[in-house]
Amino acid sequence: MKHKAGLIFKYLFLIIMSIVSLFPFLWMILGMTNKAIDINAGKFMLGSQLVTNFQSLINSDANFFNALKNSAIIAIITTLFALVISSAAGYGFEIFKSKAKERIFTILLLSMMVPFSAMMVPLYRMFSKLNGTPLQGLGLDSRFSVIIPSVCTAFLIFFFRQNSKSFPKDLVEAARIDGLGEWAIFFRIYMPASKNTYAAGAIITFMNSWNNYLWPLVALQSPKNRTVPLALSIMGASYTPDFGMMMVGIVIATLPMAVIFFVLQKQFVQGMLGSVK
Repeated sequence: MKHKAGLIFKYLFLIIMSIVSLFPFLWMILGMTNKAIDINAGKFMLGSQLVTNFQSLINSDANFFNALKNSAIIAIITTLFALVISSAAGYGFEIFKSKAKERIFTILLLSMMVPFSAMMVPLYRMFSKLNGTPLQGLGLDSRFSVIIPSVCTAFLIFFFRQNSKSFPKDLVEAARIDGLGEWAIFFRIYMPASKNTYAAGAIITFMNSWNNYLWPLVALQSPKNRTVPLALSIMGASYTPDFGMMMVGIVIATLPMAVIFFVLQKQFVQGMLGSVK
């Protein structure tokens, strides 16, 4: 009897938590079909303003769809570079033997304790010095000024190193005996065997880049270079925000992350558990 009561309580708790978790998404979907005045009044049902809100989004001064393109380019390039660079670093920390590597790795982990806000001023000065030089394309108000600080993070290096611990070292030794170089081992053996780890790393990096707000706010100064979080922020900063239009933009901005997560969900879970097949 106690077991049955405990089971009922467990499922009841899970149902309540599921409703609490899904409520913001349901509110968002319902809100995109209503006027701002109805949303403010707490209307919790489907409306008939979806097309009107979508047209308002297209004609908005925030230039949302250009921001969507910028976010997609930045997130995709950041994810690709971060996966290759961070996985190579994590692989190297685990596979190669060195007396100094543990000290370097410890310093790397300590850097995770430094908040990003403390690094913004040095980053701003560094990228601002590139403006007016042959490397101006990497300076402030360029996509690369947002991409470069994110292509190699201490967390991602740590993540790949921890997953590399379960990688069979005998494969590396056998490949070396067969005459494969270190880069060939990495690209032809390690990367295909670590697909789940790369899938998890891709989801984490893409979501972080897609949702990044603080640094793009500082680095991207031209309206044409705005990302989605900046465009949504501008929509909400007006004296009378059009919440229906904003809800449409938020739903569209959520779709890429949701699709990527659900497509790679199985690999994400296995990668987070450190499985290498």
